[in-house]
Amino acid sequence: MYIAAMSGIDEQMNEAARIDGASRMQIIWHITLPSLLPTYFVLVMLNLANFLSNGMEQFYVFQNSFNKDYIQVLDLYVYNLAVGGGGYSLSTAVSIFKSIVSIILLCTTNWIAKKVRGEGFI
Repeated sequence: MYIAAMSGIDEQMNEAARIDGASRMQIIWHITLPSLLPTYFVLVMLNLANFLSNGMEQFYVFQNSFNKDYIQVLDLYVYNLAVGGGGYSLSTAVSIFKSIVSIILLCTTNWIAKKVRGEGFI
């Protein structure tokens, strides 16, 4: 993703900086990194959206009666609670809480993006 974003940087900006006498580090610091900030924040927001989703499938496949109490992650706990015990109300509440935490993380990232870049995504 970053290589694609770097290929989208206008080469005339780099050329103008070289003509003005900028070193390689100055070009990276003043042209490349600010041009990569939108891509960086998009990737951070996408990763934070999946932060609490930790791949329940692999834990579900490997769980058995011996390790069931030790291998549970949040999604697997919600699944076992709903299917095994019939606790639909508690599993729904945990899932809603997980969604609220994800929204708070996304809004915090957007706020940081507004402070750093001057504009946000939402």
